[in-house]
Amino acid sequence: MKGMKFLRQDTVRHSRLGKNRPKLARWRRPRGMHSKIRKKRFGYPLFPMNGFKKPQAISGKVKGKTPLLIYSKADLEKATSNHIVIFSRTIGAKKRIDLLKIAEQRKLHIFSRRKESAA
Repeated sequence: MKGMKFLRQDTVRHSRLGKNRPKLARWRRPRGMHSKIRKKRFGYPLFPMNGFKKPQAISGKVKGKTPLLIYSKADLEKATSNHIVIFSRTIGAKKRIDLLKIAEQRKLHIFSRRKESAA
């Protein structure tokens, strides 16, 4: 489940603020004195506030699975099919390749796969 999309004020008006350009459509808090969005007027875009949180069942999940940070083979042994494996960025290339082979043999879902270490 994806969260709600909160739009910046005037995104429908200017392309530099995100009109037809979703990457530029970032939320910024409206600070104008007469801003209807800031005043939470009916019929205007929603304002992020308490109550728009994700359900606790899916909070903290990555692609529907619980993330597990891997530093060594011992950490990899703890991984199950309910986990998504994320290799620590402090792991060297040689150790990363060894851990990748073990994870692929166990058919674990790997999230932080680098192109150069896939060889």
